[in-house]
Amino acid sequence: MTRFAPTAVLAACGTVLLAGALATPAMAETARASSPASSTLAVAKLTQSQAEARLRAAGISWTSSGHCTNRNHSNCTSFEQINVSTVNGIITFKRASGCSITITGGTETGHASGSKSHWNGYKVDVNPTACVTDYIKRNFKYIGQRGDGAAQYQSSAGNIYARESTHWDITYQA
Repeated sequence: MTRFAPTAVLAACGTVLLAGALATPAMAETARASSPASSTLAVAKLTQSQAEARLRAAGISWTSSGHCTNRNHSNCTSFEQINVSTVNGIITFKRASGCSITITGGTETGHASGSKSHWNGYKVDVNPTACVTDYIKRNFKYIGQRGDGAAQYQSSAGNIYARESTHWDITYQA
């Protein structure tokens, strides 16, 4: 067995082997050979408990009006099937800004659809504290309003921070 570099590898059976997972060289070669050149690799996902552990370790909190985590209920705040890159992104934002972060929306139903949606794991909503708002406005480029009128700011990494009426809607690109 070979231990691959910390990246996600798409195995032939369609499962994703996360950072540091064991795989045979043949599995990696099969994955490369069986993936059409035009397709993209699957995005690495986390379970609810995996995401909670990472967020908690980074000092990020979350809340839901329903005091629940079921992604099929809109009054819950779920992290089930959130992208690893989204969790890493909000952790990076917290560290860079020095702000207290409270997530109010994750992968639960009830948000707008689209390829880079909450449901698909690309977005989180956070409380719009003065610290968060000031950091976004000082450090990211204003790029205009969304179709719903939300002011949008873009980081150098391409992430989009949209100021909705009750929260910041953050889209992580990777």
